[in-house]
Amino acid sequence: MTSPMINPDFSQNLVRWFKDNKRDLPWRRTNNPYYIWISEIMLQQTQVDTVIPYFNAFINQFPEPEILAQADESQVLKAWEGLGYYSRARNLHQGVKEVVESYGGHVPDNKKDIRSIKGIGPYTAGAILSIAFNQPEPAVDGNVMRVMSRVLLIDDDTSKQQTKQTFERILSDIIPEHEASAFNQGLMELGALICKPKQPLCEHCPVREQCLAFDEGVQTEYPVKKKKAKQRHEYYGVLFVQNDTGDVLIRQRPDQGLLAGLWEFPMVAFNHPNESISDVLEKQDVLLSLESTGIQFTHTFTHIKWHMDIYKARTFDRELQESFGGYWVNQEDLDQYPFPVSHQKVIQKLRAI
Repeated sequence: MTSPMINPDFSQNLVRWFKDNKRDLPWRRTNNPYYIWISEIMLQQTQVDTVIPYFNAFINQFPEPEILAQADESQVLKAWEGLGYYSRARNLHQGVKEVVESYGGHVPDNKKDIRSIKGIGPYTAGAILSIAFNQPEPAVDGNVMRVMSRVLLIDDDTSKQQTKQTFERILSDIIPEHEASAFNQGLMELGALICKPKQPLCEHCPVREQCLAFDEGVQTEYPVKKKKAKQRHEYYGVLFVQNDTGDVLIRQRPDQGLLAGLWEFPMVAFNHPNESISDVLEKQDVLLSLESTGIQFTHTFTHIKWHMDIYKARTFDRELQESFGGYWVNQEDLDQYPFPVSHQKVIQKLRAI
């Protein structure tokens, strides 16, 4: 595909607007590539206001790559607890180890080396190279594709990888050589504050005069994206089990898959929402007298919705943990384990009754 023509005023107007209107965010007060790397990973699929306290706490705990590289994974996941999408934290941890081992703790300033690092894809590489090193490399995410699809009336499906590559080629041609940082951040900021998905604030847009979608009045028809897959519903009984000394049974999730490596209370899967938890446990040869707490809630992932019922039980069977592949821990020590948000909710709800 030949790159469409773009009005030469676009880049100048965007950069000027960004410099005059950018939000004061902690990662914008530095050009430290390690900090910018952390911020970009945290900002993937997470709102800015949510990220700010996590970012500040994270760089306070791990101020240098060497310190993060030496940390245990459980420490990193605990620092990430509540941000979700925990594979981001694991990949960041592994990537920083590679930087320390192969580059002496210095984040590479070239595309070949930085793209070889675990967890750094084209977007993150472009963001680091442009923001930290002011190199004219594109950083194309959903916000940027939304802006540019409207500006240039590009109706390719933005869920496809080849469409993302199209935007990368277009932006590579128009990034100002000495203003790459402001240009890329300006696109991101424009998508976040002005060129919103459903109600774009076109009257405040600095590139309105260069926007073909605005000119034709079709802003909300872009970007073009295929429909999301239908969400799957899963039903679970969550077991808060204590032994005769008050210790609580928890277990660690597998190393691969959803919420890998995090800790949880044992969960019993139901085939349908009305299935009896006693019947399920009996089929698993688990003898446990459960009491319903009456607490029910849902937790939503991208493609899955968990429906969770909380049950309490007390047991004298010290070997029960073997049935669930778990461990007995002191209730006061629960805060030392990284739990996913869904099980943090369990703790909060139980403490409230």
